[in-house]
Amino acid sequence: MSNLILQAPSLDASAIEKIAAIVGADGVQELGPTVVRLLGADPSTQAEIKPICEQAKLDFAFIEPIHYLRDVKLLAMDMDSTLITIECIDEIAAAVGRKAEVAAITEAAMRGEITDFAESLTRRVALLEGVPEAALQQVYDQRLQLNVGAKQLVQTATENGIRTLLVSGGFTFFTERLKQQLGIDEAYSNTLEIKNGKLTGRVEGAIVGAQTKADHVARLATELGATKEQIVAVGDGANDLPMLAQAHYSVAYRAKPVVQAQANYALNYSALDSIWNWFRF
Repeated sequence: MSNLILQAPSLDASAIEKIAAIVGADGVQELGPTVVRLLGADPSTQAEIKPICEQAKLDFAFIEPIHYLRDVKLLAMDMDSTLITIECIDEIAAAVGRKAEVAAITEAAMRGEITDFAESLTRRVALLEGVPEAALQQVYDQRLQLNVGAKQLVQTATENGIRTLLVSGGFTFFTERLKQQLGIDEAYSNTLEIKNGKLTGRVEGAIVGAQTKADHVARLATELGATKEQIVAVGDGANDLPMLAQAHYSVAYRAKPVVQAQANYALNYSALDSIWNWFRF
């Protein structure tokens, strides 16, 4: 039997009671105003409780065996639409009136309809040719916001000695600033080529894509001696799937269906730092 963690910004007591009966819970523990733990839950009931959770806007996670936060060694995170609320490339494109065109390609890539991420990124970056460099700072200052719980997610990891990794198909202009702002240990992404104060429509060097993300997680896992059960990875799009495959705690955060189908866990309603409620402190 497992423990079942139920979370939501606002808990539905009747739904929790119904789920507890279905999973045959031995007891219910209130861990806080937004989270409860159902003891001795039967994981074979997952398909039965899923629609109830969706209707009540509850995130659920069957946890077996019990894992402790002190045992986690690595937290790997995507940036766009995961750590932050926006897709930076779409907002940069808005500066030249091309947001809709770029966003359509971004959405198709994240859904997995465009399987070659490098090709999709090259197409999108080409549409940014001529954008003033100052537009990047405007996006950072005026449009970029952290998702709820992002700061606390990283802070708790740091306080518990967990290595933090931000790896993104986005751009270093943003990842480096977020690295400094949040105290993230390592950050990797793509560098936009800039000449004479304007974007050239090209990326410098090799493109950081799906496999590069996975490679950085695998490298750090080796360095840290971390097993899959000691790795948490969070993403939302198809290019995150190889990275998520490196972690037992693979988390689909507000994710596309292809990611929801393959990740072990999902957060569709709760804040990012609610991940840590799956672990014993």
